[in-house]
Amino acid sequence: MAVSTGRATAAGGSARGRSRRKGSKDGNEGPGRLRRALSAHWYAWAMVTPVVVVMLVLIGWPLARGVYLSLTDATEANIGRTIGVNVIPASYEFVGLDNYLQILTSSVFWGKLVWTVVWTVVCVAAHYGIGLGLAVMLNRKLRLRSLYRVLLILPWAVPAFVAAFIWRYLYNSDYGVINGFLKMAGLSGVGWLDDPTTAKIAVIAVNVWIGVPFMMLALLGGLQSIPAELYEAAEVDGASAWQRFRAITVPGLRQVSSTVVLLGTIWTFNMFPIIFLVTRGGPGSETEILVTYAFREAFEGVRNYSGSAAWGVIILLMLVVLAVGYRRTLRSQGDPW
Repeated sequence: MAVSTGRATAAGGSARGRSRRKGSKDGNEGPGRLRRALSAHWYAWAMVTPVVVVMLVLIGWPLARGVYLSLTDATEANIGRTIGVNVIPASYEFVGLDNYLQILTSSVFWGKLVWTVVWTVVCVAAHYGIGLGLAVMLNRKLRLRSLYRVLLILPWAVPAFVAAFIWRYLYNSDYGVINGFLKMAGLSGVGWLDDPTTAKIAVIAVNVWIGVPFMMLALLGGLQSIPAELYEAAEVDGASAWQRFRAITVPGLRQVSSTVVLLGTIWTFNMFPIIFLVTRGGPGSETEILVTYAFREAFEGVRNYSGSAAWGVIILLMLVVLAVGYRRTLRSQGDPW
């Protein structure tokens, strides 16, 4: 009996010890998971906190304010303001989703959305196609390769507003360099920014000129990370250049391509300076995309702050849905990104 009791006592003590250890792991005893993380990584949290605070101030508060304004009827007439010593209180009211319903049921929104999608798809496709071609070329051993790289990066180094003004001058119907060359060749000048079709081609060309260098650099970095042994083995096996490109280059660039295409889509979708500074949305409003129209709502004519905020929230939601769907599609195809 004594031996049996001792064994039972030892077994009970062991079981209680395991229970206590299990309770500690589950967070039932001792510090919680958050507290343990803070105590173990306090230095990292201290380094991240200022950035989080700045982002909340610069991004979080304006975003929350914009969402709130989009649910009101705030305009230039009823917004609160101070004139001299007179303080005029705000008189706008909460209207719920009326602004969203008005936008989504208007033909203006759908017309701008179609052109914005066309603008984005054409520009991103051109960015990627031309960038990939230049990256493949610069990845080879060429004379003056460093010079070519510097020259091809220059468009990306020029600020967007400077490039827009330069290209606006080049497209000028009377004094533009492009029409000057056409006249020297015996051809008539073209009103590049006066016709809707040529104006759309013009802004796409400017955006492609600006965006290709980034895509080229990113893809060039991806190409240089692919082991050269793979190409050598494929060449020994008799694979042609196209077969090596399709079987090695394209899969090797998959992660880089997925990232730069998503970034390029978001940037092009919101590319305000090129449209606004080159054509100012004209002729008429034919080249306006969603972000330029939202700008006009808020800062031109009778300033419709609530309508502009609603346009901005709709644009943000569309990009969030696009990013989430794009990420899920990549994951379903086995991409870890």
